[in-house]
Amino acid sequence: MQIRQPIRNVQDFLLSTYFADGIRITIGVLLPSLIFAQFGMLKYGMTLSLGALCVSVVDSPGPMVHRRNAMLITTLLIFAFSIITGLTNKNHYFIGFLLAVSSFIFSMFYIYGIRAASVGTAVLLVMVLSIDDIRPWQDVLIHGAIILAGSLWYTGLSYFVYRLRPFRLVQQSLSDSILEVAEFLREKAKFYHQNNNYDKTYADLLQLQVSVHEKQDAVRELLFRTREIVRDSSPEGRFLLLVFVDMVDLFEQVMSTYYNYQQLHTQFDKADILPDYEMAIKRISYALDDIAFALKSGGKPVLSKRLLIEIDRLKIKINDLEQNNHNQEYNTIGIIALKNIEVNIENILSRVKTLYSYFKVRTSDEIRKAEVDTEKFITRQKFDVNLFKENLTYSSSTFRHSLRVTVVMLLGFVVSLVLDFSHSYWILLTILVISKPGFSLTKERNYQRLIGTTIGAFIGMAVLTYIHDKNTLFAILLFCMIGCYSFQRKNYVVSVLFMTPYILILFDFLGMGSIALARERIYDTFIGSGIALLASYSLFPTWEHEKLKDAMLNILKANKAYYEQVVRLYFDKNYNRTEYKLARKEVYVSTANLASLFQRMFSEPKSKQLFIKEVHQFTALSHLLSSYVATLSLYNKEHEFKFESFDALKPISNNTIYLLDTSIENLTKGNSTIDNVPLIRLAENGVTIKKGEDLVPEQFDLIQKVTYDIYKLLVKIKI
Repeated sequence: MQIRQPIRNVQDFLLSTYFADGIRITIGVLLPSLIFAQFGMLKYGMTLSLGALCVSVVDSPGPMVHRRNAMLITTLLIFAFSIITGLTNKNHYFIGFLLAVSSFIFSMFYIYGIRAASVGTAVLLVMVLSIDDIRPWQDVLIHGAIILAGSLWYTGLSYFVYRLRPFRLVQQSLSDSILEVAEFLREKAKFYHQNNNYDKTYADLLQLQVSVHEKQDAVRELLFRTREIVRDSSPEGRFLLLVFVDMVDLFEQVMSTYYNYQQLHTQFDKADILPDYEMAIKRISYALDDIAFALKSGGKPVLSKRLLIEIDRLKIKINDLEQNNHNQEYNTIGIIALKNIEVNIENILSRVKTLYSYFKVRTSDEIRKAEVDTEKFITRQKFDVNLFKENLTYSSSTFRHSLRVTVVMLLGFVVSLVLDFSHSYWILLTILVISKPGFSLTKERNYQRLIGTTIGAFIGMAVLTYIHDKNTLFAILLFCMIGCYSFQRKNYVVSVLFMTPYILILFDFLGMGSIALARERIYDTFIGSGIALLASYSLFPTWEHEKLKDAMLNILKANKAYYEQVVRLYFDKNYNRTEYKLARKEVYVSTANLASLFQRMFSEPKSKQLFIKEVHQFTALSHLLSSYVATLSLYNKEHEFKFESFDALKPISNNTIYLLDTSIENLTKGNSTIDNVPLIRLAENGVTIKKGEDLVPEQFDLIQKVTYDIYKLLVKIKI
């Protein structure tokens, strides 16, 4: 069995956006201090580095125009607030009031999205780091000007790196999204493994689906908002767009296969054919890994001959199984299911071959342009004051989060004054990075921060105790900085684990390093973490079940819109490809949102985990519904023949839409009675199933049955 080599994992990481971010931020933050230290002006260099560090907070992957605008806005804000804080920090009452007001306003930035929220975090960061820095007003102005220069330096560096290779970020992000699809395939292959834990595999699949959606959404934003790709006609831009569009279609193909795997194992384990399915699917996932690596490395992937041999062997095995089934040892329906799965695997392989073929013409002007209306797939965020005003109500989770952050930051400020530690601002920093809009996210970040800080502090103490050579210490500092910034989006525990030794070594270089400093950092982290976690539970809390109704309604509406688009393939000649893709995208978005919400509920107290069993059933049925609809869609696209009995399927289709409408209405109004909605049978509508053409009527029927199950389930859920 092929295993992804550890060396490939390391190469993948070194070529990823995470490592590129780590290198860029490390250079941006460290270089000013290094240069100015050579001229005996380390103090000014550190201030420049502070400006660069604050701006780097908002420099997360995304369209360059968004990153540039966010960095420029952050630059102006941190310049202003560093001066305001420096001029007022002598008065504890005034600075406490300023901290509270700023905490509320900037925490409200969450309503405008994650990047806007990070702008608020950057401003609060410069405030927290300036609270204890008391100096004359002339020095405050100079300090603010140097922070401004550091901010502009980092913004310029980031823009320069982007202009050097404008397609690089898209290549890396697209590669990461393909790796997630490959991981999704490998997880799905486990269904064919004997004695598999189906519940765990299904739960892991849902979680991976969330990751796939997040990665694809990030690529979509980058691709469709990058001028060089959308407006210009460079071969690389067309190539990247083609690969992405085909990968989304491939993921739909992967999503479309869903069977009763327990039943398949009961029937075919003795035939020893299911392991061949598992291996074939895994081989395809390895082919996707190679495509992902080639995107990042600039190479050309070569399709494995073993993959083609594996698929051919699978086809031979199925044919032998069918031909030797004279005694009806195996159920005919089961064999048809196996054949359908094999056909689907072949179709996925065909798409993979197409992706491989794009690499041959990657640099050619002849590479075709993907037909996609990019404007319709872009979600635009308006920064209007009205949205801010509309959220100034207790029913808004962002408003409650902002109130909570205001109180805990003020409380942290008071505690830091009382304790009078030498670096008491660490308490405020801990509160700032841990406090998230929901309890589950705060709890998760809390544990990650505590674990990373504690382990990192012991590592840092060991380094400072046993290593005294300045060059070696600097090399370790550099390594820890790159590790900290590389893992801050990938794995927060690892990021903090690198961060703590980096800070301790840095203070040692500044002549302030000691074992007591490491202990103080641990104390401050535990104090800040405790305050943030207690507040998230008891102070204006936001629980996931409050968002449950909207998330469930969104997935019902998305599945209905998706189904309506797919049935137009069968009943309506005026089929719109863009509308279909938009509907499909909404299904992925809503499914990922509900799955993510469901996972977060498990981190909350038991008393807040409402309708866990029912929501789990609803999530599973919704996933099943979208899988069946995807199968119906792909079957139409991949078969040239036309059924004459489509009109006879209209009553079933109409009944499915009626069931979805009724489910939406029941969930909205909280209805708890089941109306007498009959299931429309195929035979009653004169639909005859022909051999080889039985999938379409059967699929319409399956979709109707799943919709009916959803309809009955929602009566039990009163939100």
